[in-house]
Amino acid sequence: MEKKQKWNKLTKEEEEVIVNKGTEAPFSGEYDQNFKKGTYVCRRCGAPLYKSDDKFDAHCGWPSFDQEIKGAVKRIPDHSFGMNRTEIECANCGAHLGHVFEGEMYTLKNVRHCVNSISLKFIPKEEEKKKK
Repeated sequence: MEKKQKWNKLTKEEEEVIVNKGTEAPFSGEYDQNFKKGTYVCRRCGAPLYKSDDKFDAHCGWPSFDQEIKGAVKRIPDHSFGMNRTEIECANCGAHLGHVFEGEMYTLKNVRHCVNSISLKFIPKEEEKKKK
């Protein structure tokens, strides 16, 4: 018998973004200006997605990262709204995270993962140490 994945219960707002691929309003998310040390995990399944060392301020209104944790994020072509973009999802559960952009030169890695705060949960470094 296949083991069923346990996901966190989502609020209506979280479900709109994470399941229905919505977008939170810019500058409204709790992690846009969070620059504490720690790890960002998927709000739905808890899988680690991004390290705080890879976060930067792109002044776009959403948390921005120039690198994901290896294997944590899946890229999918997105042609919605007549645009050619690349959607990013949690590789573990398929939760919508946002979009990834290349060639903007915000960092030396030349990549910007533009992520909805509502798709993430931040685990401070102090709490990470307690779990080990």
